[in-house]
Amino acid sequence: MPRTIRITRSHKLATAALLAAGSVTAITATGGQSDAQPAAAKSSVAAEKIATGVPTAKEIAAKKAAADRKAAAEKAVAERKAAAEKSAEKARSEKQAANRSTERKAVAAPKQYKDNLDGWIRESLDIMKKKNIPGSYEGLHRNIMRESSGNPNAVNDWDVNAQNGIPSKGLLQVIQPTFDAYHVKGTPKRLTDPVANITAAANYAADKYGSIDNVDSAY
Repeated sequence: MPRTIRITRSHKLATAALLAAGSVTAITATGGQSDAQPAAAKSSVAAEKIATGVPTAKEIAAKKAAADRKAAAEKAVAERKAAAEKSAEKARSEKQAANRSTERKAVAAPKQYKDNLDGWIRESLDIMKKKNIPGSYEGLHRNIMRESSGNPNAVNDWDVNAQNGIPSKGLLQVIQPTFDAYHVKGTPKRLTDPVANITAAANYAADKYGSIDNVDSAY
């Protein structure tokens, strides 16, 4: 015959305790799953944010640092450019000042000529060049030596002009009316002045013969 198992009060209490423990475990397990759901949701939101391109704090800081470096580099380039332009402007100003100084010196110190036949001819040639009067050193010197032998105070007191009261005078033996008519502005208004005499005679010869170079005899 099967053996009859007698359930005592002790057995009932133990069974109840086991059942209670199982319920707690089940509740705990169920509660653990409930707590895990918010954490998973949070991870899903973070992943979604990254996927949608929203920058993180680290990325924002990195971008700001890069922008600051770029701005600093651009500022440095602009400062170097400004310094170079300032230096170039200073150099131009100094050059202009030097040029003005040279020009002032040139005005303050006119060209010097020797007080002799060579100097008189050279000074006359410079004036003739400014006034577009043709003539060469050789042409002037040749005619001077024939007319007066280089004496600025030479006077012809025997030819027809002298007989008419208007003798030829100076290096190129010019009469007063001719000198007055062909006097070149900027030279002394004195017939026997060497430079004035040469320049007026060259002006007259240019009008009558094309150039003093074309004169080979009395004119």
